[in-house]
Amino acid sequence: MSAERKVSRAAADVGEAPRVLQSRSGAPPRGFAHTDAWIFDLDNTLYPAECNLFAQVDHRMGAFIAHYLGVSYAQARHLQKTYYRQFGTTLAGLMAVHKLDPAAFLAYVHDIDLSVVPEAPELRAAIAALPGRRLIYTNGSRRHAERVAEKLGVLDLFEDICDIAACDYVPKPEADAFQRMVRRHGVAAERAAMFEDMPMNLTAPHDLGMTTVLVHSSYLDHPVQEQMKTWTELPDHIHHMTLDLAEFLAATTRVCGDVSRSRPPPG
Repeated sequence: MSAERKVSRAAADVGEAPRVLQSRSGAPPRGFAHTDAWIFDLDNTLYPAECNLFAQVDHRMGAFIAHYLGVSYAQARHLQKTYYRQFGTTLAGLMAVHKLDPAAFLAYVHDIDLSVVPEAPELRAAIAALPGRRLIYTNGSRRHAERVAEKLGVLDLFEDICDIAACDYVPKPEADAFQRMVRRHGVAAERAAMFEDMPMNLTAPHDLGMTTVLVHSSYLDHPVQEQMKTWTELPDHIHHMTLDLAEFLAATTRVCGDVSRSRPPPG
């Protein structure tokens, strides 16, 4: 088995997650030999889901909605999850249905304790070794991404952060959101790789021509995360899956280096 194929099968047991998955089509997954833009989601992707950061954000969303709409916390939570599933993000639903100004919402929900986020020297080394540009692309705020990446010790490795405001509040998984991101940052999609913890957020990148990587986590907040437990093969829009981002990136960099050294010199 080639080194690149080994990378594509990087998966292991977490709870009920499948051990090794291949695509439904059986075709070789897109690789990384020509990747020069590495794009990372933030929450539960760059940091381990076990930090449970999003539980803090989740609770603060409910509290904000309860105060903003003058409803009980239980009613607020119901609306929060309904909007999340219907519109892609809770914020998108609040903006569409209640004409919410997003700035106050984003500031409030991301005012969280980051003491549980560990410094990540192995992740830093793996990201630093990637050939090309590196971007963070999040449905959250720039300030939240900056704080988390700084706590991990990787903020200085990224060229830029594309947050929800930069995409005019059009959220992932909307195809328009990804098109806004690639235009804004001059990304050639066929030379890019997208790393995400939510499977539906990889459909549009796949359709644009990106190599897609699912960073599988144990966090459960959406029906698709329960469905993932029953997977026996990867959906065709997901080319790779890993449970350890730093390890996956390190292995990918080795493959890219091997491919680069094997090419004949120009001329």
